[in-house]
Amino acid sequence: MEQKLNHLLANLAVEAHKLQHFHWYVKGRGFFTLHAKLEEYYDFISEAVDAVAENILMLGGQPLSTMKELLAASDIPEPSPGFAEPEAMMPVLIEDYEALLAQAREIKKAADEESFYSISALMDDYIAEFYKTLWMMKQWSA
Repeated sequence: MEQKLNHLLANLAVEAHKLQHFHWYVKGRGFFTLHAKLEEYYDFISEAVDAVAENILMLGGQPLSTMKELLAASDIPEPSPGFAEPEAMMPVLIEDYEALLAQAREIKKAADEESFYSISALMDDYIAEFYKTLWMMKQWSA
C-alpha cells in the first residue's frame, strides 16, 4: 500500500505544481474565471498531498518528499515553461485528472482488499472530486 500511495503522492505533488503554474501563467479568453478555478483546484490537490503523506506515515512508511523523488516517481509530466492558452492547457489537465481518477480507483480497490478502510474512504472523496472536476473541464472544452 505504501508504494501505491507514494506513487499517488508523486502524481498529486506534480499536479499541484502544474496547477499553480497554469494559475500564474494562464492568459487569454476566460482569464478571470480560469485563474480563480485553477486556484481552487490547486488548493484541493495541495490538501490531498498532505493527506496522502499523512496516511503513508500512519502506515509506518516514509512519504516521498524531495522534488527529485517526486518527479522520478510521477507519471504526470511537469508543465512547459511560460504562458498557457486555455485551449492548450485544458486537454493536458483532463489527461492528468483522468490518470488521477484511475489511480484513486485502483488504490480504493486495493485498500478494500487489505482492509485499509480509512484509505478507502479517502479515495472515495478523491474519486468524487476528480470525476466532478473532469466533467467540468470537459464541459468547458466542449
